[in-house]
Amino acid sequence: MPDYIVRDINLAPSGRLKIDWVRQHMPVLNAIREEFEATQPFQGIRVAVCIHLEAKTAYLAEVLKAGGAQVSIAGSNPLSTQDDVAAALAVAGLNVYSWYNATDEEYKDHLLNMIDDGPDIVIDDGGDVVQLLHTERTDLAEKVLGGCEETTTGVLRLRALERQGGLKFPMIAVNDAYCKYLFDNRYGTGESVWSGIMRTTNLICAGKTVVVAGYGWCGKGIAMRAKGMGAKVIVTEVDPVKAIEAYMDGFHPMHSLEAAKLGDIFITVTGCKDVFSGKHYQVMKDGAILCNAGHFDVEVNKPDLEAMSTGHRTVRKDIVEYALKDGRKLYLLAEGRLVNLAAGDGHPAEIMDMSFALQALSARYVLEKSKELGKKVYVVPKEIDDRVATLKLKSLGVAMDVLTPEQEAYINNWNHNT
Repeated sequence: MPDYIVRDINLAPSGRLKIDWVRQHMPVLNAIREEFEATQPFQGIRVAVCIHLEAKTAYLAEVLKAGGAQVSIAGSNPLSTQDDVAAALAVAGLNVYSWYNATDEEYKDHLLNMIDDGPDIVIDDGGDVVQLLHTERTDLAEKVLGGCEETTTGVLRLRALERQGGLKFPMIAVNDAYCKYLFDNRYGTGESVWSGIMRTTNLICAGKTVVVAGYGWCGKGIAMRAKGMGAKVIVTEVDPVKAIEAYMDGFHPMHSLEAAKLGDIFITVTGCKDVFSGKHYQVMKDGAILCNAGHFDVEVNKPDLEAMSTGHRTVRKDIVEYALKDGRKLYLLAEGRLVNLAAGDGHPAEIMDMSFALQALSARYVLEKSKELGKKVYVVPKEIDDRVATLKLKSLGVAMDVLTPEQEAYINNWNHNT
């Protein structure tokens, strides 16, 4: 019998409908599932999955299970777990530890329950599982063959741990694969962030001034979508190269304090803390909207908002209004957590099809190569990236050219006169 901690097991039928819907729109994972069912690469292996627990993640977990894995799963964000999806996975025989709106204590307890199942492979989102395996559950870290990391924030944490010489097992930086950041981070984040903002606020984007803090691949996608919907877009950055890139892309790089005076909607996507804080709130317009698309709820400084306000109230689902002492009102979406997941359904299924295909194939790679890999952070092998791209093109009915033997010889010959 599966072990589970879910809000209501009776919600399973609704969750199953959601999982079945995304399955129809994830052809790459479907192809990998067929292969896994035939070869059973994870037979006898316990895989711990800690990613936002909604339908697309659930289907990844089921693909791993189809490949023979014993799967334990927990959500990577207290506000992104969908209780009906969690229930559906429990009914399907997975160990599930998650519910929506968990307290900090409950959230940690869910992760610890998953880790205590004794994973051989971990699939992480933001590094919370890896952190616990390196702090409170070091005894179980010895069993871990390796794992995969989904996010920019998580990869940054892993590389810092590797530099300090403390990483206890190999990790694949799935976030850094071409088929991840070029599509998931740019198109997935770009679309899902605006979907979350617009369905939460029911306000128009066109004509507004949008401030995007951070011009990595996620920031590029958010800015591009805002521009396409008719917004005026300001970008704030700490990297001079990215600031020039934003300028060349037609946006307006600006110091955050100056941008704070102009923005109608502020979106943080940096992976750092205190991106917007008291000094920014002092000069923001009455009615300005703040939200976060980075991993943790520290980019928009909530304690400063509390300290500067006379009180706050929830004015719509996932919108908290802060009444400042000078009479202005600022609005925070989704408690400063990921607006596209805490106030939305996350990235489109067709996008996560590629990202989760990378996860599934990278997990198998870790299993196959565990004796060869050192305790380092590794890039996704090119053959995995290319395989996912090829499967995606096939699903779209798109053909591509292939080099002839003569072209291969030419392009690989340093002397073009021979």
